[in-house]
Amino acid sequence: MKSRIGFKSIRTSMIIYFSLLVLLTVTVFMFFSIRYTKKNLMENSEKNSKLLIEQVNFNIENYINYMENISQVIMSNRDMTSYLFEPNTKETGSDLKEAFQTILHARKDIYNIAVLGDNGRYFINNGTDALNLRSRLAKKEWYVDAKKEGSKILISSSHVQNLVSNDYKWVVTLSRGITNPETGKVEGLLVIDLNYDVINNLCESISLGNKGYVYIIDRKGEIVYHPQQQLILSGVKKELLKEVSNVRSSLTYTDEKGENKIYTPFHSDKTGWTIVGVVYTSELAGDEKAVRAMYIGTASILILFASILAVLLSAKITKPIKQLQAAMNEVQEGKFEQVYIDTGGENEISSLTRSFNRMTKRIDELLKNNRKEQAEKRKSELKALQSQINPHFLYNTLDSIIWLIETEDSSQAIKMTSVLARFFRQAIGNSKIYVTIWQELEYTRNYLLIQQMRYKDKVAFDIQVDEDVMECAIVKLVLQPLVENALYHGLKYKTEQGNIIITGCRQGDRVILTIKDDGIGMTKEALSTIFQKKTSDKRHNGVGMKNIEDRLKMHYGPDYGLIVESEEGVGTVVKVIIPYKRMEDTDEET
Repeated sequence: MKSRIGFKSIRTSMIIYFSLLVLLTVTVFMFFSIRYTKKNLMENSEKNSKLLIEQVNFNIENYINYMENISQVIMSNRDMTSYLFEPNTKETGSDLKEAFQTILHARKDIYNIAVLGDNGRYFINNGTDALNLRSRLAKKEWYVDAKKEGSKILISSSHVQNLVSNDYKWVVTLSRGITNPETGKVEGLLVIDLNYDVINNLCESISLGNKGYVYIIDRKGEIVYHPQQQLILSGVKKELLKEVSNVRSSLTYTDEKGENKIYTPFHSDKTGWTIVGVVYTSELAGDEKAVRAMYIGTASILILFASILAVLLSAKITKPIKQLQAAMNEVQEGKFEQVYIDTGGENEISSLTRSFNRMTKRIDELLKNNRKEQAEKRKSELKALQSQINPHFLYNTLDSIIWLIETEDSSQAIKMTSVLARFFRQAIGNSKIYVTIWQELEYTRNYLLIQQMRYKDKVAFDIQVDEDVMECAIVKLVLQPLVENALYHGLKYKTEQGNIIITGCRQGDRVILTIKDDGIGMTKEALSTIFQKKTSDKRHNGVGMKNIEDRLKMHYGPDYGLIVESEEGVGTVVKVIIPYKRMEDTDEET
């Protein structure tokens, strides 16, 4: 025996199926939304880190540029070269001392300034500091690299200063070779020790979360700056050094504590340093949890609301069915004349009850024939007025009028009724193929006035058409359907007020009418298929772009028609291009 799930009540079926559909939809939406949010958080974090790291690099490069300018000032000092390479000169020492003291006094971030000659002569700071001979400068890595670079500027990694004895300050050294003007060879070295705290302050000036940090390595993968530099140098803590010096994009790494980090490197061509920003993914997870909680809360509210709505709607929909069921029980007992059901409305159930009423009066066949004749008549009338009358538009407008009367706003009700009368008088009363642009604009203006009164502040419009084209002929019912499309497909989904602007002018032997809206616009894909045949939207008049385009080309030729431009999120512009012809020059039979 075949088993299946069934419910005795239609209402119960509707509630359960509707709730399951909503639950499935919300679940799928949440799944993809949470995935997208997580991905977006990671991408935004990387972008933010990159921007902050670029800012640190910009600040460091500006600082180095300034220090290079200072070095250039020293290099251009004639007293400096005289002191180093002219041993018999007696006055240059005092002049050099004055120059160095001026710089040291103005720049507290400069720890040492020294010029060192290959001939053994040197001058450090104010001239009283003795060169630390124990440091063996000639064997220091930064000193060897600086000598190799010649007169080029070289920036070292961080180290303990080596120039002055009994001083263990951490510095970054800027050095460049000094050329002997007599021999034209590099025979000396300018050394400027920069206070390590300057680099520290620049790196700590940005925030990468509560636990994130910035560090710097040089071309060789050695540390220039790290907030935990001593722990790394002593081997207590590990860090990615050479691993990030050769990559150009972010990478994820799990440290010895099991914490995931995102490393975002930036390579400076000027300094040769790599500045790395580190962000802990655990901090991003906090934001992710908050977003997930928000999604779950919203989904719960939606499901609850949908369930309540399902109960209310199912009760309203099944009420006529229950009334019909009770009436059929009466008919089974032979009470034909006493049974009459009035459910109201124009839906399928209402049609069924009306047929049931006719059957109980024993004139079912006569009424069927009459209904058939009336249906054929209505079909003919609807075919004649298909492109003119929008039933839902009429019903909604009448509902608005009734509402205005009930709220005792008689002046607005009278105004809306008057505009509605003019609208349908122009739509139905004129059977001509062509009308003047003025008549077409009046018809469109009345339509917009009704919509404006219905939607109040949601719709605004402006018509700016040149007077010299007002008496030009146009195929009837071109502008109003385009305006309706702009309203229902462009402005309806905006939360703020939407605007429709209609302009028109003559260009040579043509007239160009433009309908512009600032609605939601269209995607490129939707725009590319705008003139393809589509199923009519029965909520509106069914007059699509292709219908209007075909009518214009049929009456005016292939050189005329519609041009549609649209940008998603900005709006849509539709241009109607027709020949400049006055009414007396048109042929109604064409």
